[in-house]
Amino acid sequence: QVQLVESGGGLVQPGGSLRLSCAASGSAFSINAMGWYRQAPGKQRELVALIVIGGSPVYADSVKGRFTLSRDSVKNTVYLQMNSLKPEDTGVYYCYARRSGLDYWGQGTQVTVSS
Repeated sequence: QVQLVESGGGLVQPGGSLRLSCAASGSAFSINAMGWYRQAPGKQRELVALIVIGGSPVYADSVKGRFTLSRDSVKNTVYLQMNSLKPEDTGVYYCYARRSGLDYWGQGTQVTVSS
């Protein structure tokens, strides 16, 4: 089992920045991939950014150039630095991890971009 604990959401004005963190615990030693998905009201959950361990991050087209995914392998933590935020970035952001063919999700953290 893998447990994912997220932090860092909140309310920010358009053009502002936030950083999300997700710490993995439990059987986190053989995680294959980690990243972030988001779900806006009335919409399906979508990929934001993902890193396969040993590879480079991939991003949704809508966040390329604005969001940066990074990973601290010692802490089993991933970070999502979100800059130049737009109202359409509003939603619940879920941390994701994949291990041994199983998907794990965090509880979600709300990000609201509004003036």
